[in-house]
Amino acid sequence: MDHFNYKDGELFSEEVSLQCIAEKFGTPSYIYSKATLERHVKAYIDSFKSMNGLVCFSVKALSNISILKNLKNLGCGFDIVSGGELHRVILAGADPKKIIFSGVGKSKNEMISGIKNNILSFNIESESELDRLNDVAAEMKKIAPVAIRFNPNVDAGAHEFTKTGRKSDKFGVSIETTKHLAKKCINSNNLQLVGITCHIGSQIMELNGFEDAAQQALTLVQDLEKLNIKLDFIDMGGGLGVNYVGEETIEPFELIQGYEKIFSDRNERLILEPGRSISANAGIMLTKIEYKKRNFLIADAAMNDLLRPALYDANHEIWPVMKSNKPTSNYNLVGPICETGDFLAKDIKISAEEGDLLAIRTVGAYGSVMSSNYNSRPRAAEILVDKDKFCLIRKREDYSSLTADEEGLDDQI
Repeated sequence: MDHFNYKDGELFSEEVSLQCIAEKFGTPSYIYSKATLERHVKAYIDSFKSMNGLVCFSVKALSNISILKNLKNLGCGFDIVSGGELHRVILAGADPKKIIFSGVGKSKNEMISGIKNNILSFNIESESELDRLNDVAAEMKKIAPVAIRFNPNVDAGAHEFTKTGRKSDKFGVSIETTKHLAKKCINSNNLQLVGITCHIGSQIMELNGFEDAAQQALTLVQDLEKLNIKLDFIDMGGGLGVNYVGEETIEPFELIQGYEKIFSDRNERLILEPGRSISANAGIMLTKIEYKKRNFLIADAAMNDLLRPALYDANHEIWPVMKSNKPTSNYNLVGPICETGDFLAKDIKISAEEGDLLAIRTVGAYGSVMSSNYNSRPRAAEILVDKDKFCLIRKREDYSSLTADEEGLDDQI
């Protein structure tokens, strides 16, 4: 469910006309509904019944500081994958003890920053990474908290690029290696083992993969317990799918209910790292049709603004901001970038004219965060709607911002 609906033929976000937003802030622009974000966070937090749960929003899905601040105020922690994301969540006022640092390639500087900020855990994905963290912590005369990411060899996810739980993927280590690394943590003066973690993929529509991974996590925790290794938490990652174009989806309570059944005899905290399922349906992108050409609608938004269709062959519903009674036709919605791969939607049936506004739906996850300046195009503005009010939460880039980091350096050439 989201809060983008028609009123008398005009598309609104909550109580705000999208036409009004476009008139004030222009296009292309990302629009987020605060009420939708709140509803989706609540759907997770309220689903924990028998276990002590923590929801760590996956910052890579949507990293705007204003959004992160809202999520923090709702009780979320954060799953980060870079020093830059750590910087963002700290600016947003995050509780460091609700920050999980994931990712396969943490640098020494990122480790230093995480330790200095006293985060909850580093999710470790290789022995080399564990050894580096041990050395960094020793240099700092600190103890670094560690959760080991095991790979359950579960094949789940909607696209080859978003599957992360197979042996052939770059993520995590085997269960046997996890036990080996756990022993190294116990024997170190500078590492504290606090949990185990896994993440099997993204846009997953069935419970089977999640439950398979959870059963393996349970066995692993029990095996570690036999070695007198006790953990603070079990982190099952994220991956719950969302409705883009009519897909059947799993509700958070179904997922958490399944986990609580599997872990019914455990006292560890249960951590989840949802991203897409919280923010995707909370965002749309407004774009204006510049030209009609045969069966093409050429918009002012492009693949640099929304990469998912070009990268993943992803489908997004396209809604007109103003409904029309004119006849519909089939069109390809494309952008002005000089590549044939620059498309936002294919073969959509719609009534549209030059100058019309369109809303590209379900772009609140992996939308703005994946945007770029390709073709020297400024990034789009971001706007947050709260009931009958709306505010700018990211300024539209201009041409001077494109070249600010280069200007003056050409004098030495």
